[in-house]
Amino acid sequence: MDLETDDPRWKVIHADMDAFFAAVEVLDDPSLKGKPLVIGYPGPRGVVSTASYEARKFGIHSAMPSTEALRRCPDAIWRSPRGRRYGEVSRMIMEVFREFTPTIEPLSVDEAFLDISGSLKLFGGAICIGKGIRKRVFEETGGLTVSIGIAPNKFLAKLASDLDKPDGMTVVDPDRIQELLDPLPVKKIWGVGPRMTHSLQEIGLNTISDLRRVGIELLQRRFGENSAQRLWNLAHGQDDRGFGEGGPTKSISTENTFTKDISRGTESDQFLRKAAEEIAESLRRQEWRARTLRLKVRLSSFKTYTRSKTMDNPIVDAATLYQTGRNLLEEIELEGEGIRLLGLGAAGLVPADEPIQNTLFGEDTANRKDEKVTRLLDQAKDDQGSSLLKRGSLVSPPPETSRGGRHSATKEKDEA
Repeated sequence: MDLETDDPRWKVIHADMDAFFAAVEVLDDPSLKGKPLVIGYPGPRGVVSTASYEARKFGIHSAMPSTEALRRCPDAIWRSPRGRRYGEVSRMIMEVFREFTPTIEPLSVDEAFLDISGSLKLFGGAICIGKGIRKRVFEETGGLTVSIGIAPNKFLAKLASDLDKPDGMTVVDPDRIQELLDPLPVKKIWGVGPRMTHSLQEIGLNTISDLRRVGIELLQRRFGENSAQRLWNLAHGQDDRGFGEGGPTKSISTENTFTKDISRGTESDQFLRKAAEEIAESLRRQEWRARTLRLKVRLSSFKTYTRSKTMDNPIVDAATLYQTGRNLLEEIELEGEGIRLLGLGAAGLVPADEPIQNTLFGEDTANRKDEKVTRLLDQAKDDQGSSLLKRGSLVSPPPETSRGGRHSATKEKDEA
């Protein structure tokens, strides 16, 4: 289509960074350029976080077990994830997006939807905005690239951004939507995961065209009215979600697959304390508070449990994150098994400056005291680059031995 002629129906951009974690590593260490690079942990229980495009040629992809990635490309270079660095670059990128529109909806650290309906005249149309974003991201980050999808709605914009990676820009012609969608496999419909894909293929629905031809009645009988309507709408390129409405829940989380199974107690507490500090710092730096706390536990047998708790007031302090995660873990019956994986997350995010209702019994005071401490730690890290200051709860004391030769017990006091 003619990319020199703008269409006012192009109101949404999906901007998706290219192999973001790997690209940041190459940015910081140019000697990695052009080499198969894997971000993750190469141990027997490690999982690939992301891979450079050179590594993807070997079939390596995110969420792949590290052992399989090593088998496919023994010569790949591995780097451990650096969450803080990725967050720093992510904030730069989001600020670039805000140069073009105040209405953005981040989906993760490396992608976002942009509502450009109010910016079309200001910047000369959607295509100029797309080109401008790519140019400014490259300039501001010192060389990172972003792929852009431009379309009338979120679903089509996200689909388009993946069609010309890396460093591409795809524009969806509003008058030829079905021509674009029909040949695509059903897994390209947003929200259709492996299980749904399998269910659709079981009844002979392999492409979006197949799904449209079968009719909505069969879909309703098979998947229920709501899911069927959603599939039907997206298969026709219809997506009426606005910004901040019905999009993926914003969340911040961290998880770890342990080299050896751990037990509930000191070992799980150590992870939960560290995870709570990391999540709390991310919440503060991104100016969020969390209403819901989530815990994920995977046992030796691969049984996986999730638990969550919604707070009366949104929180940002590490102490509450830690203690809530600890309480949720206590609710899970481990049945004598070890813990293979632990994850802690914060969801239901609200702006940090949103007014908070005071409580009657002083919980607020404790939380605010914790926030003061954490903000001082943040300031020290900012001023010194990497601070030597740590919370006492995160420092593992050396084992002490009594004169009688037995280990003396040290009671650890939980922080308020």
